[in-house]
Amino acid sequence: MNGLPPLVFAAVGIDHRHSYDQVQSLLDVGGTCVGWWTEGTPKTLEGFVRRFPQIPRVDDRRRLLEDPRVQLVTCAAIPCDRADHAIEAMRAGKDFMSDKPGVTTFGQLDAVRRVQQETKRIWTVNFTERFEVRAVTRALDLVRNGAIGDVVQTVGLGPHRENRALRDPWFYDKSKYGGILVDIASHQIDQFLVFAGVTDAEITLARAQNVAHPDDPAYEDFGEIALASGKASAYIRVDWFTPDGLPTWGDGRLFVYGTKGTIELRKYVDPDGRAGKDHLFLIDGKETRHVDCSDAGLPYYANLHRDIVERTETAMPQAHAYKVCELALRAQAVAEGRAG
Repeated sequence: MNGLPPLVFAAVGIDHRHSYDQVQSLLDVGGTCVGWWTEGTPKTLEGFVRRFPQIPRVDDRRRLLEDPRVQLVTCAAIPCDRADHAIEAMRAGKDFMSDKPGVTTFGQLDAVRRVQQETKRIWTVNFTERFEVRAVTRALDLVRNGAIGDVVQTVGLGPHRENRALRDPWFYDKSKYGGILVDIASHQIDQFLVFAGVTDAEITLARAQNVAHPDDPAYEDFGEIALASGKASAYIRVDWFTPDGLPTWGDGRLFVYGTKGTIELRKYVDPDGRAGKDHLFLIDGKETRHVDCSDAGLPYYANLHRDIVERTETAMPQAHAYKVCELALRAQAVAEGRAG
């Protein structure tokens, strides 16, 4: 469909529901999934099988890693296991796409970086709150075309619904998911770097707490980060308190403040009543308007396919993937009173 050779991929680890989107989106760009493997029976299993009954499950992931047809391994395993899967796949000659967070410790990040540089394989982290949101695509186009001048600040709000009945035990164990800043705040760190057009940032505030889950002591349900880079700054707030009355999993918002205007994204719902998702509001020197994003593309997967074939970095620069993970880990360390 894009003039490239067909993409052949496999899925290793489906412990997070993002596995559904990863596999479907790769199929949508013309990919073929030759099989999938996961440990045990995670709560995502039924939904995965229902969506992809045509894709066979294998009992030994080495069968997928040793398959010479497989170019890419996609992974949404338990977060603390993703780095080991990435290293194993890259050493087997496969490119690797991880759900966020790609790593949960500095040691994992160092190991992944070392193996990626040795093997020259692609290691990419799928930040779904950018790559699978059409409003973000349109907002980036507007910013890069000067619609609001120079970016001064982003404010990223990432509330999530807990959905306890759908969660496996690892979800409540920080040693498994890395902490709330490592996990879901990585989305907003990614967006700040991209919208501000910077490659690094200073952490000026980082806090993570267990506010309302006394029976789950290894769980964090609220976190915040402040970042600064040159003339640009960011504030990030994430939590697990989305109320059941909201008709979607979270009221994700992104505010981009520029020297000549502002953009607000209501990514998943408009409480004022507009149907659907991907709501973008632009205020500039002339007017305030709601911008239709329905025709904005989602280029990450098609770009990744091209990168795999042509050995380029159009979907995500490799250095960016490392930096987002590093900043999330540093923020978590600061929040826990460790050296960042």
